Amino acid sequence: MKSAPLTESAEWLEPDGLGGFASGTAVGMRTRRYQALLLTATSPPTGRFVLVNGFEAWVETDGGRFALSTHRYAPDVVYPDGRSRLQSFLDEPWPTWRWSLDGGQEITLELFVPHEISACVLCWRLAKPAASTRLIVRPLLSGRDYHGLQRENAAFRFDLVSQSVPELDVVTWKPYDSVPATSAFSNGRYRNDPEWFRNFLYVQERERGLDCIEDLASPGTFSWPLGDEAVLILAAEGHVEPIQRFGTTAAEVARKLRESERSRRAVYSNRLERSVDAYIARRGLGKTIVAGYPWFTDWGRDTFIAIRGLCLETGRFDEARDILVAWAGTISEGMLPNRFPDQGDVPEFNSVDASLWYIVAVHDYLTKTDRLRCPAAPAVKTRLQQAVENILSGYFCGTRYGIRCDDDGLLAAGTADTPLTWMDARVDGSAVTGRVGKPVEVEALWLSGLRIGSTFNSRWQGVFNRGRDAFQARFWNQARGCLFDVVDVDHRKGTVDETLRPNQIFAVGGLPWTFLEPKLARRVVDVVEARLWTPMGLRTLEPGAPGYCGQYLGPPSKRDSVYHQGTVWPWLAGPFVEAWVRVRGQSSAVCNEARSKFFETLTDHLDAAGLGHLSEIADGDPPHTPRGCPFQAWSLGELIRLTESVLSQAPQNT
Repeated sequence: MKSAPLTESAEWLEPDGLGGFASGTAVGMRTRRYQALLLTATSPPTGRFVLVNGFEAWVETDGGRFALSTHRYAPDVVYPDGRSRLQSFLDEPWPTWRWSLDGGQEITLELFVPHEISACVLCWRLAKPAASTRLIVRPLLSGRDYHGLQRENAAFRFDLVSQSVPELDVVTWKPYDSVPATSAFSNGRYRNDPEWFRNFLYVQERERGLDCIEDLASPGTFSWPLGDEAVLILAAEGHVEPIQRFGTTAAEVARKLRESERSRRAVYSNRLERSVDAYIARRGLGKTIVAGYPWFTDWGRDTFIAIRGLCLETGRFDEARDILVAWAGTISEGMLPNRFPDQGDVPEFNSVDASLWYIVAVHDYLTKTDRLRCPAAPAVKTRLQQAVENILSGYFCGTRYGIRCDDDGLLAAGTADTPLTWMDARVDGSAVTGRVGKPVEVEALWLSGLRIGSTFNSRWQGVFNRGRDAFQARFWNQARGCLFDVVDVDHRKGTVDETLRPNQIFAVGGLPWTFLEPKLARRVVDVVEARLWTPMGLRTLEPGAPGYCGQYLGPPSKRDSVYHQGTVWPWLAGPFVEAWVRVRGQSSAVCNEARSKFFETLTDHLDAAGLGHLSEIADGDPPHTPRGCPFQAWSLGELIRLTESVLSQAPQNT
């Protein structure tokens, strides 16, 4: 098994299937406020709190004391020197570190998160067991909202809530009343020794222009003679009982959890499928898709784009069904919320395309399950088709934000103050790329939705025909040999936005059908490739255009202002490569050429940032440094769709 790069930029992720997770870097040094050993979701997949951020660890031998941990403190001090002894890091089947000590001795740490339990299991093992060698671990706690930071304060409670659970060694802390308690199971000895560790520096937060200094509290230390494996299991409040079901000692619990988790993960046939597991999470009694880690939860648009690769191309049809049925119940006036509503929260109905992506996902689900002879149950099919009908009817008649079917059969949408497309960044309350009118990818989605709807309701066929005829005639930009980004800009008839953006690629790839004549489709793909393609995906704006910015850096307002102004989005590689293959005939030779030309650069990224995953975004300028979330659902989903469908030489026009 290949060792992961020993860099701070290489990040690992251990999700719990509830929205919580453990995460960190290959070298063990935390670089984000979100990196933690125990980050729990109190109302899955939301209500996230960081309980245990990390640890100090060292080994005491006859030859001296050897640090295993490394931290960065302000202004820029790295201490202690555990990183210098680190020999290797593996991210599969879970994070595993190996350090060298004196005399050829080595120690390893395995860390994993059990499925659907908010817990983290840590197991240290000496290569040559020696009871005279001792391991000491000092947990570092906060107890805060996962977006926040903690500073030293008198309110933090170091005292133990309890120090006994029948037949199982456990200590429990509850630093603040409003935060879940943390329990620690171990086969070592706990000693109360309260201490504050001040001024941890998170360089990724500093780079993002955010507060980046934190103080962490340590209630005490655990120690073990390393004749046997040293076990420490951290669990959030409400998850102690599930831990206890695995045994009566910490060592037994760790062994059984390890066996269970190893067996569960072994069913996935490759690395990409194993990575999919990170994004499928529980919501209520059903399932949902987390848009990205470490700071996104589940979002409408992201869910319906990602589900095609994450679930439908990996055979997770039950999860896909449950997700689509659950969202069917949230339709209001033809719209799906862009953010899945939590209990007591007002849903955010501010996306024109989320509902249309839902229709495409329903089509792909029903088509694929029929083709594989595992069709959806009649009641499920009826429910999903009714949801499609409700969306089309709502959009056709008119709904929020001026969304309505116009006389030409195309969809008009938008108001000045609310961006409705996936390019939805705002700065100081104003849209950066508002794209009010008839955005090109929205029309491709609308036409796809109408064609899908017409398969079970003929009323949509005439609207589809009218819109299809208008689409090419109204969007073709003869001067540049590509498509306009928006027509009827700001609802002014006949106006166009000539800005060269990647959205036009959806007229050729990424959806079940192409909506351009073959010669025009080829010209669109050629222009997009020449001006927007990078090894990480498509730029959101061509270099040299007004407003183009090739780096995504700085405080939030600056980053938001360039989010769709040149920044690269890896998920767009999916529709682009599909379009590139389609216009060349999708032969075996074409697919092989596409794989060599485009696919390999994306798979190389699986070892660059979020290990086994693709990042949310990257800089538009070389070297196209990855930015944003290092673990992004739709980026991974589109890579899998490329792997399993687009480049497998299977026909795409269904």
